[in-house]
Amino acid sequence: MQNNETSSWPDSIRGINDLAEPAKLAIYHTLLPDWVFPMFGIDPATHTIRGTRVVHVRCPARSSSVEISVYNAPESTEPALYLHMGDSFNAQLVVFLVVINDPASPRYNIDRDEAGRPNQLGMEGRNIPEEIRAMEAGLAPGQVRRGLRVFRTMLPTFEAFVGNMGHVLFFIEPLFYHNAITFERYGFSYSQGLQFMKTIHREFLPGGCLHQKLTGDSPFRPRDAWRTVTGRSWALHDGVLGRPFTGVQMYKRIGHDAHVETFPNAEW
Repeated sequence: MQNNETSSWPDSIRGINDLAEPAKLAIYHTLLPDWVFPMFGIDPATHTIRGTRVVHVRCPARSSSVEISVYNAPESTEPALYLHMGDSFNAQLVVFLVVINDPASPRYNIDRDEAGRPNQLGMEGRNIPEEIRAMEAGLAPGQVRRGLRVFRTMLPTFEAFVGNMGHVLFFIEPLFYHNAITFERYGFSYSQGLQFMKTIHREFLPGGCLHQKLTGDSPFRPRDAWRTVTGRSWALHDGVLGRPFTGVQMYKRIGHDAHVETFPNAEW
């Protein structure tokens, strides 16, 4: 799955992280999409706004992961763009988390429980009032703000990065059901969880066991939730499946659309 003869870069995140600081930062900076600079007013040469650095790369030597954070203003307390990726056990590239927020949109504190403690985006203790507010605003589980809807524009940049490492594909781990459906639309396929996703779709259809659990007695389980990606995702986040949404891993082959669709003709 690798073609290291055509690449001058190391073939692993660990290898890049072990380079000298200027060399590894130059590599990681190629992941910054062109639109990020004019959108947030970032100087593309210095990665600063009004003299303050707003692009941060955490890539310590001997580490097998990298985190890239881009802030829309020096005073911002959370990044508008965040990417966390690393090496897998079998020497492949895995994207653990990618977040693209619209910093001008309202924030919903679903990432903290009602006592204000971090909750891993609602997976370790939920903030029901904030989740209801987010859902009513049209957001999906795990979203603290509206997204910028620019992930598709980042794919060519990321695929070029993967290719320069000598790989022909990379993996990603969807945290929620709607993430998996989104990645399908961007040409990803499943290394794990395809039958699971097909079963979820089948059981959400009228007559299925998940459809029968949409009783309307919870704001996250309205009777028509099965009709949309977001509705299904909230119901699954609310525990309608009886187990967490886990065990799903996807991959994208460079320049290839897998044409996988587990929720045909889905509405968002």
